[in-house]
Amino acid sequence: MDALLIALLGCLLGEIGDKGQWLTLALAQRFRRDGAVIAGIVAAAVANAAIGAAAGAFLMRMLGSDARLLFLALALIFLGGGMLWPVGRPDPLANWRLGPFLTTALGLFILGFGGGAQFLILGIAVRTADPLLAAAGGAMGIVAATAPVVLLRERLFKMLPISVIRRGGGILVLLIGLAAAVSALNLG
Repeated sequence: MDALLIALLGCLLGEIGDKGQWLTLALAQRFRRDGAVIAGIVAAAVANAAIGAAAGAFLMRMLGSDARLLFLALALIFLGGGMLWPVGRPDPLANWRLGPFLTTALGLFILGFGGGAQFLILGIAVRTADPLLAAAGGAMGIVAATAPVVLLRERLFKMLPISVIRRGGGILVLLIGLAAAVSALNLG
């Protein structure tokens, strides 16, 4: 159950104000087909979470306990650092003529591949040895952060203090990652 909750909260926090939300806003405004865009979000989130969890399931067998904790620590440090990095708006995929579902699913899948959320899911799957719960929690967190953009559009970015959430969350995640790294390296 830890894997589910940590992945859900970590991915939710990591996705707020990130490129996935900005791309979703552009696609929601372009297509005006909320159901298809949300379905694309879900498809991309599930696919990226499954890949991260599968990689974690593969790697966990090769690593000892301290190495698995260090792997999770690196994932947290990577996510926290990414949250502190300025976010540029992604290409709105204006030339893609695949329709709202495929454009959203493929665009968000490509954007999220190798990103902080996917790496966090991988790290949680490695550490907890529960890749299914890590994938489920991560996908839910990504969807929970991204789907409201479709429904609220620009209002969401005006309602939430995005820069404060990203900076505060980034510092928190970075500190947790550093503490886990200290513990994994037996420095504390």
